[in-house]
Amino acid sequence: MTRPPPDGTGAPRAPGDGERPVLPAALYEAGLPVDLLTDEQRLVLSELTEEELAVLLDIKSRLDAVEPEVQAHGEIAGGALF
Repeated sequence: MTRPPPDGTGAPRAPGDGERPVLPAALYEAGLPVDLLTDEQRLVLSELTEEELAVLLDIKSRLDAVEPEVQAHGEIAGGALF
């Protein structure tokens, strides 16, 4: 099943058309580094179905849960402690 792009026109948005694809807020809230992605990668994420987004966020959550403790502290403190 394909959803129309977020602009609502029904036409696929080509990367480099001047506007970056709009991403679901949940991706930012989950801490995914979406600002580092290419426009092509952002386009793929902007077209995820609700179910696909839920799976991606579940996987991210599970990966975060098993992240080494030292790495988590390093990210929070900017690496100042380790």
